Amino acid sequence: MEEGFSRVAAIDCGTNSIRLLVADVAVSDGASGAGATGELRELDRRMTIVRLGQGVDKTGRLAPEALERTFAACREYAEVIREKGADKVRFVATSASRDASNREDFVRGVLDILGVEPEVITGDEEAELSFTGATKELTGRDDLAKPYLVVDIGGGSTEFVVGDDQVRAARSVDIGCVRMTERHLVRDGKVTDPPTPDQVAAMRADIEEALDLAGKTVPLREACTLVGLAGSVTTVSAIAQNLPEYDTEAIHHSRISYDRVREITDSLLKSTHAERAAIPSMHPGRVDVIGAGALVLLSIMERTGATEVVVSEHDILDGIAWSLA
Repeated sequence: MEEGFSRVAAIDCGTNSIRLLVADVAVSDGASGAGATGELRELDRRMTIVRLGQGVDKTGRLAPEALERTFAACREYAEVIREKGADKVRFVATSASRDASNREDFVRGVLDILGVEPEVITGDEEAELSFTGATKELTGRDDLAKPYLVVDIGGGSTEFVVGDDQVRAARSVDIGCVRMTERHLVRDGKVTDPPTPDQVAAMRADIEEALDLAGKTVPLREACTLVGLAGSVTTVSAIAQNLPEYDTEAIHHSRISYDRVREITDSLLKSTHAERAAIPSMHPGRVDVIGAGALVLLSIMERTGATEVVVSEHDILDGIAWSLA
């Protein structure tokens, strides 16, 4: 490995998905000067939909089948980490595992498989890692004005962070795409196909209440550039670009206008499961929750007055990797 870099493995386990990044990152010890470049050389990045947060909002517990799906992904990731020879591993767990009364079962299972204990981080810690991952490579760009508002729309929660070169304010609120879907769009154990206007209105009211809460800590209208992270946002970008398949390079740093986000959100909330599943860039694990995720994004853009969102494929996972450098 080149001098001045460290090989690390970052794992982000959220409410809907678990993701792995193995990368060589520039260390900031001053020996080579590489740390100042913000350089991260990706070796392996993968995502598995495990729906760890299945039913957590209702039961307060992680379901046995959700734990097993997550542990199966962990076993796969452990093999990749061994093959790539990562020197350091950090496993961060977010919203669902914060909320669960049986999270010790989750912690023990991960420790047995990967040899590291998952860190069940706070919403504020999650926000700071997301901000670092999303903005470190934007340093020096003159086409994106500071300060940034970074929004990470996850499965169980959404993180809001305002900052320029460092975080000024952050807040996590419980309006993730899985949580909103399970709370408002499920009837008799199934997602309504499509949702009714009343269901959408109730979900919108819940989101607006959470935005009120976020706005007490984070000055939502002060930012000059809105940066959107995670699967709901990247999927909206893929749809906006009419991509024939999910294309990370086309999605990363794409810019989607407010009008286009509104159009896509309206379409998703009026479509059936089959219609959403037929979208070429749609991951099967997002079919039922993408409408809620898009509505969260649209509501944020309306609240902040943003005319566009800059979409980033780099997020908390990259922030976790940087934290190991």
